[in-house]
Amino acid sequence: MAGSQKKVVLRRFSPGLLWGYLPTSGFAHAGFLDLLDLSGRIQSIPLSDVKYAAFVRDFNTNDTSAPERLLRKTFLARPRTEGLWLRLTLRDGDRMEGMASLDLTLADGWVEDMGVQLVPPDIRGNTQRLYVPRAAIDQMEVLAVVTSPSKRKTSTPMPSEETQQPDLFSMPLPPDSRTH
Repeated sequence: MAGSQKKVVLRRFSPGLLWGYLPTSGFAHAGFLDLLDLSGRIQSIPLSDVKYAAFVRDFNTNDTSAPERLLRKTFLARPRTEGLWLRLTLRDGDRMEGMASLDLTLADGWVEDMGVQLVPPDIRGNTQRLYVPRAAIDQMEVLAVVTSPSKRKTSTPMPSEETQQPDLFSMPLPPDSRTH
């Protein structure tokens, strides 16, 4: 488990929450997730038991019902951040939406971590990012590909000199014009 460790609240399908630390990627190995718990021990949790792992700002260990404070699981309107807008239906019927990156890190997540990493709808809440293992996903829908308008502009070639509009001020002035 090399690299920096981030705070995580791990929600399982079976009752019970786990608090601990995970690296940002590369934490799933052979169907297990290696969680560094608060006492400093590594726990191997089967990915089939994991509903999601919420990368959080604060642990909120005194809140045993919703320490990740993931209050809004769907977007109220079209998201503004760039990425792949996904809707996931989990094995227990729970639905959640999020933004996945629109580059190779999405593919790396499927290969290295055996799941998808999302930015949740409410980025001002306690949950900064979600990891949902493939074993927890029943359905996945791509709702939209969100890009910035400035990146979609294509450059148009400059017209040749013959097709350009003639310069309006290049005509010679009559001799009686006042130039001084």
